[in-house]
Amino acid sequence: MEHLNQTACPSCGAHSFSTYLAVKDHFLSKEEFKLELCDSCSLLFTNPRPSLDRIGDYYKSEAYVSHSSTKKGFVNKVYGWVRTYTLKKKIALLKGLSNGKNLLDIGAGTGHFLAAAKESGYTVLGLEPDEDARRVALSENGIELKDLSLLHDLSESFDIISMWHVLEHVYNLQPDLEKITSLVNQNGVLIIAVPNYTSFDAQYYKEYWAAYDVPRHLYHFSPKSIIPLVESKGLKFEKMLPMKFDSYYVSMLSEKYRGGSLLKAMRIGFLSNLKAKEGLSSSQIYIFRKK
Repeated sequence: MEHLNQTACPSCGAHSFSTYLAVKDHFLSKEEFKLELCDSCSLLFTNPRPSLDRIGDYYKSEAYVSHSSTKKGFVNKVYGWVRTYTLKKKIALLKGLSNGKNLLDIGAGTGHFLAAAKESGYTVLGLEPDEDARRVALSENGIELKDLSLLHDLSESFDIISMWHVLEHVYNLQPDLEKITSLVNQNGVLIIAVPNYTSFDAQYYKEYWAAYDVPRHLYHFSPKSIIPLVESKGLKFEKMLPMKFDSYYVSMLSEKYRGGSLLKAMRIGFLSNLKAKEGLSSSQIYIFRKK
């Protein structure tokens, strides 16, 4: 695979960074990738990374849960059960943040979230780069998604824009985030959910932490790195919420990668959630508002 070396931080442009960790692609290729830590903004990023025309090869597996509707395997079954519950929580979150009903979901996967939002009265638009995922969204959820390549063609604005575990995948971070924030209505909301590399479980599992998911995850965020990044685009950080089921799910995969036990995964997930009030849960939801 062709890999591209980055000489500047994708977030702040600084040229001073150091190797933080070497992590294997446990999921698919078994290749090893370096994580670099920016000395200026604390962004952790995968470096070198696959070229834009080859990054898609690292998603080509039915086992990639984000784009899979398969119910085969215990982990996928658990993911399906949890998804049903978390969809209800996500819709409740939308209702508590805005009275607006115009919703854009970026990286919409197989459309489960948008289907639930549409059923709750929202006018929905979804963007998704994977053709197979778009096909599943239409056939199984009745949601017609647009190709993510159309992002920069959008001119309408939205009351709510959501990115559920998507920002870490965005290849062109700065220009795409600039465009996304420009599409938020005045007093509108941007919801970003990403893994947290300063979480308890990340620190425990280190190179086995499943949420590094290299090289599909190009960036690895913490509260310290993501809040200034989004605020630099003119939005105001409002609050941060833990994604409690992620701690268990990520710990299950991490234990699988290192040949550990399900019982240990449950323990580490529980301990990670105990740290949620300190901003140390496995994944965080960040709420930003355009004032």
